[in-house]
Amino acid sequence: MTSYRKSAVAVLTAAAVLTLGLGASPASAKASDGFVRGYDGFADDFDDEGTLSLSVNEKSNATCMWQAILWSEEINASRSSIDGVFGDRTHEATRVFQQRAGLTMDGKVGKGTFAEAGKRLTYVSGSTARGKELTLKYESGRRNINFIRDSQGRYKFRDANSDWRVAGYDYLTCP
Repeated sequence: MTSYRKSAVAVLTAAAVLTLGLGASPASAKASDGFVRGYDGFADDFDDEGTLSLSVNEKSNATCMWQAILWSEEINASRSSIDGVFGDRTHEATRVFQQRAGLTMDGKVGKGTFAEAGKRLTYVSGSTARGKELTLKYESGRRNINFIRDSQGRYKFRDANSDWRVAGYDYLTCP
């Protein structure tokens, strides 16, 4: 093989590797579309969600949904703590959740912490087919809460005022 051909093959190989690398999904792939979302079966809906922390998505409806989960777990004492702001109290409450679940206690809601919460989702009504609405229950053994996965796969939850909100990473409409 000539050196020109070797160079061309090397360039094409590097381009293919780069293209494949860029096409791979990042760890927080679901956050990139802006919503807590799921499709088909619900058992793994939370397994690939984005991160919530003191510095990432710290003011969002996704954080508000996480605070509702913490309230369900009786870690957050009152519904008024569901405000969508990931501050020191939510950080510490997340550490308590992680400790109870045997997870690393870093206070960040990442893939493992979201996935652990997802294990507590149970079917209530509706369909798991794409484009259909599904109602799920988060069963903490303490206070159970309902979620709706709408026809677009987006998760809805009740905020501190019991109003339905869409769990998104890019905005905050919770009280």
